Amino acid sequence: MASKIRLSVACGDYEIVRPLKEETVAADGLELVVLTGHGSRERHWRMARNQEFDVCEFNVGAYFMARSRNEPITAIPVFLHRRFRHGFAFVNVKSGIKTPKDLIGKRVGGTNFQPAGNIWLRGILEEHYGVPHKEITWVVDRSEDVEFTPPEGLKIEMIPPGKHMDTMLAEGEIPAMINPYIPKPIVSGDPRVTRLFPNYKEVEMEYFKQTEISGLIRGRTAWAKPTEKISRPLFAIAISKG
Repeated sequence: MASKIRLSVACGDYEIVRPLKEETVAADGLELVVLTGHGSRERHWRMARNQEFDVCEFNVGAYFMARSRNEPITAIPVFLHRRFRHGFAFVNVKSGIKTPKDLIGKRVGGTNFQPAGNIWLRGILEEHYGVPHKEITWVVDRSEDVEFTPPEGLKIEMIPPGKHMDTMLAEGEIPAMINPYIPKPIVSGDPRVTRLFPNYKEVEMEYFKQTEISGLIRGRTAWAKPTEKISRPLFAIAISKG
């Protein structure tokens, strides 16, 4: 009997992957070591920079950038995490920003430029609300998963050392933020910060009616080093549990 191929799989601790983690289901010919203890930032960075995992839930934007540079990874069309994005745009209440177009010409914060959730929301703002992404200065607090030189007209600046993006938003140092996570001022109920779309659930439902896109893919998808012997059974087990 042929021995199984042992693979590391780094992903979030989602309900849909727990059968694999707990070994109640198995992929033909594979022994999967499921690693769910890493934060998304660490997981993406380690895969993008060093390809430290055999299979990894990964940022779709960073994946396309890596592929354009002929990095030896390939996509498995399995989407582990889906979420609408309209509720992840935040503004300081004294900024004067009331509508998406008010973001034009402003400095807008976020973790970094590449997170897939931010890519989705920038695209929505540009396509559906007329907010060109190059007419905003994007303020970030960390380097990108995949290094790149911004194209002409794209403005990205790093916050000064010792600054914290959530505090900058609350204190009005930046007027707005587009983020893959909900910032502390919103979580704590800080009255200085609110959502750009206060009725974001209704906005998301209307977006679905218009586009029939359900639960925007946040971009965290399983990617593996390319080999058909590995990719086929991984995809088969994923769609059987999806």
